Amino acid sequence: MKNAYRFLACLLCLLISVNSVAANGRTLLPEQTIAVLAGEISGETAKRNLEYIARHHRMRGSRGFRAAAERIVEQLRAYGLKDARIEQFPADGKIFYGTQKSRPPWDAEFAELWELHLDVFGKWVRKARLASWDAMPVSLAQDSESGEVTADLVHIGAGTSERDYVGTDVRGKVVLTSSQPAAVVPLAIKRHGAVGIISYAQNQRTAWYGEDENLVRWGHLDTFSPDPTFAFMVSLKQARDFQTRLVRGDRVRLEATVRAGKHAGSYDVVTATIPGADPNLRNEEIVFSCHLDHQRPGANDNASGSVAILEVARTLSKLIREEKIEPPARTIRFIFPPEIEGTITYLNARPEIASRIKAAIHMDMVGGGPETKAIFHVTRGPNSLPSFVNDVAEHFGEFVNDQSAKFASGDAADYPLVAPEGGKEPLLAEMAPFSLGSDHQVYTDSSFGIPAIYLNDWPDRYIHTNFDTPANVDPTKLKRAAFIGGASGYFLANAQSEHAAEILRVVQVNSLRRAATMLNRRSILDQEDAENLVRHHVRYERTLAASLERFFRIPDNARASAKTFLDNLERQLAPVNPLPGAIHDVYRRVFRRRASLKGPMTAFGYDYFTDHFAYRERPLLLTIYRGLHGSGGDYSYEVLNLVDGRRTVQEIRDHVSASYGQVPVETVFEYLHALETIRVIERLK
Repeated sequence: MKNAYRFLACLLCLLISVNSVAANGRTLLPEQTIAVLAGEISGETAKRNLEYIARHHRMRGSRGFRAAAERIVEQLRAYGLKDARIEQFPADGKIFYGTQKSRPPWDAEFAELWELHLDVFGKWVRKARLASWDAMPVSLAQDSESGEVTADLVHIGAGTSERDYVGTDVRGKVVLTSSQPAAVVPLAIKRHGAVGIISYAQNQRTAWYGEDENLVRWGHLDTFSPDPTFAFMVSLKQARDFQTRLVRGDRVRLEATVRAGKHAGSYDVVTATIPGADPNLRNEEIVFSCHLDHQRPGANDNASGSVAILEVARTLSKLIREEKIEPPARTIRFIFPPEIEGTITYLNARPEIASRIKAAIHMDMVGGGPETKAIFHVTRGPNSLPSFVNDVAEHFGEFVNDQSAKFASGDAADYPLVAPEGGKEPLLAEMAPFSLGSDHQVYTDSSFGIPAIYLNDWPDRYIHTNFDTPANVDPTKLKRAAFIGGASGYFLANAQSEHAAEILRVVQVNSLRRAATMLNRRSILDQEDAENLVRHHVRYERTLAASLERFFRIPDNARASAKTFLDNLERQLAPVNPLPGAIHDVYRRVFRRRASLKGPMTAFGYDYFTDHFAYRERPLLLTIYRGLHGSGGDYSYEVLNLVDGRRTVQEIRDHVSASYGQVPVETVFEYLHALETIRVIERLK
């Protein structure tokens, strides 16, 4: 404990001694550039574009997605990005792009669900329309197939266990379930003979879970299921009405008509560039990423991210044309794909572009207003990929936090970044550690190794529901997100050796904050895990400082200064490096990834690992493991990322334990062995 207090005192001295940009009010970009960016970026323009996109039900390869994509291209060209286009990649359910099995496009023409009642002549006639594709596309589950059914309704609860069917005959009936439709197909449809599904699955679990009875959740069926069916989504209010009547013994009879299905087509990916001006750097790229798909209205998720990067494109193009800022040294690219699967497809199909990308700025849900209860995050990359790129984003995020908080408090603020039609609340962005859940995890997967900034809202009480509407999106929030992303991307597009010292000062301030966080974690660990945590923290900071070399050569004086800082930091932390104990030979094994297979194991609507690995009586322990700071998905993603042809199994275990909490080495080895059996990785002799 004394050592911890001693370090905190030294840390305070170091913070005071570091000539940080935060301390003296400077930013990484010149004041004039900050001023013109803040003045030009328009939350209202972004929201006008959002209102158009939110009119479309934007499933991959669908007519709705195509309409939204064509609108994006039209706007990009109007903004001066003349090479804006839609690139198409065949998707038929068989073609693979790296780890992504292409999902065929899905469209619906018509779908209605009616409740029937007996008229005075004893004939079943329509009483009330409960769902309509035309009125609310989200009421039809994605990947539903055509069907016409008139049948009674039966409640099966979750419907995912045989006990849910005991004493209940569902053959020839429509089942009512609290689960997502895909989860009940194997038992309800295939085994027990139900003819359709109605789901009242609730939204992602947050503090507001299940509170709003009127939400209709976006539903999914399995694209590759051998048992085609259809499913309608209803609100909790409607489901409770059904349940009450069924318990009372009433007969609920329904008529369902669906004309929908999958078809051959393509992934459509919009792309456009602002060409780099430096002949030595123009073949390097900074990417602005989003995902254009999702259910209608899908305003915050993710029309907001799509229009935020569109607004960055408009702003930069206009300011360059007006000669208010210089053209970027590196090329800036904008990509609008279907979520995750489109990004895996694009980077695999266009390897020449993937190889040129130095960093990505990904925006997924960046406009949530107060009603959404959203907290805005500037999220770092995984610990397996340390990069100064994330410190640049945090630098601009903290700048907006500071300016918006001063303005909200009535203090003087030069750049409050408030949209005339938007709110005036402080941003209060959280500088967050890595989390999974969007396209950024494709870029940072080690098969690509591209540092990525992830700007996102969470929680969001209306995500994936009919209430994710433009009315709940705040123009001020859009403006601020576009500024953080735009400033970060523009700086990175121009970053060169002369910026090294300034970047390292930003990195050093953040390094001290990370050290303080690490010390808090260390205090609850036993000696072995505490020492492991310190070792990996020091290694992370050294690798992060060296990451500038991905962009340019670090000048000797800046390199020497960084080394001095890091040496001092290591001395203060006093990491213990004991000789390793006995390690079983099997944990000394070293693996490398197969270079020909690129992408993470899990995508959107397809899981490469599950599809290729023959599960036995139980799931692999790592995939369901819960540590102090992470769960199975975090561990398995990072374990694969750490396979580099040099680290042993034990070293990979130590690394993920430092990131997410202690995990048994046997559990890590079991997963690596499984990856080896499906030829994702191979063992080095």
